[in-house]
Amino acid sequence: MEDAEGRKVSKAVTQASDLWCSDDYGELNEKELMQEYRSSIFRKVLFILACLVGMFIAAGISLGKGTYPIPFLECYEIVWNHITGNIQDQMLDYFVVEGRLPRIVLAMLTGVALAVCGSVMQSVMKNPLADPYTTGISSGAGFGATIAITADITIIGGTYAVVGNAFIFALIPMFVIIAVSKLNNSSPTTMIMAGIAIMYIFNAVSTVFKLIADPDNLSALYKWQVGTLGAGGWDDILLIFIVVAAGTILLQYFSRKLNVLSTGDDSAKAMGINVDQMRRLLLLVITLVVATVVSFTGLIGFVGLVAPHIARIFVGSDNRFLIPASGVFGAALLVVADVVGRTIISPATLEVGVITSFIGGPLFLYLVIRSKKSSW
Repeated sequence: MEDAEGRKVSKAVTQASDLWCSDDYGELNEKELMQEYRSSIFRKVLFILACLVGMFIAAGISLGKGTYPIPFLECYEIVWNHITGNIQDQMLDYFVVEGRLPRIVLAMLTGVALAVCGSVMQSVMKNPLADPYTTGISSGAGFGATIAITADITIIGGTYAVVGNAFIFALIPMFVIIAVSKLNNSSPTTMIMAGIAIMYIFNAVSTVFKLIADPDNLSALYKWQVGTLGAGGWDDILLIFIVVAAGTILLQYFSRKLNVLSTGDDSAKAMGINVDQMRRLLLLVITLVVATVVSFTGLIGFVGLVAPHIARIFVGSDNRFLIPASGVFGAALLVVADVVGRTIISPATLEVGVITSFIGGPLFLYLVIRSKKSSW
């Protein structure tokens, strides 16, 4: 076949031209697009389900670890019997439900909180390096814990002195960032830089207190700062669950608007979104969730940074799927890290914050090297 100017046209071009001119093109194209869309949704849901399965497998393995090993299936049987009130063995029930299960549930909640908040913060700031660390939230919590442990300077007394200090001081960096954004209508980059500045200030002052601290207090502070999952009981976990669940639901509610925001502030404003107000509201929710979790667990790094990046590889940048995918992957990652930490130098325990850094650092470096172009 030849075109109007006498040039030869390939068979593929001819077929494409015939299809375009035919009446069936619109119907065929619509079917293909619908099939591709359904396949994409299936892959995203499959990734989320795979993370959930992996998380429960790791949780079952973790439940069986300890001075008294318990088989995998028996662990879940004990938990089910406790829920239904059909307790067969009081000792095993105490080992699993009171001794080991709180640590695992806390790992799940912490992983969900850090990963979801990291994912939303990256979308809000439009910066792949945004997470609770780079915005100063963790540094604020660390400073609050530092002055509580080393100098006995606390805002509230009693059992929750360290937790209260960590929570309150974790809020300060975000309030500073919000204040800076109100002063001169700052860009997301400026807000990130303000958070990093606050982080360095808190780290510097914390270092001063460490230099004059008692060795015993310094040891306790070190354990808190590397991140631990063994300090929370069921009462603490209930509070954390309420905050994390409420925060995650609220952030998921804004997922569609986050998709619009990712197209640019001007486009979002043109579609009727109050960009500055929404950004401040989301940052406030993120801060409250992260501050609550970190005040109980200490500083657990890389989950809020790495989990959203890995989830984005499998589910894309659509926040409707990215937020829950990041959450379940973060939960699975932290449960696995806890299992590794309790196994690698058994019977001693390597705190989970150390494991996440070992896993997250090389993995994140690999992702940076592997990425040939920006996916943002």
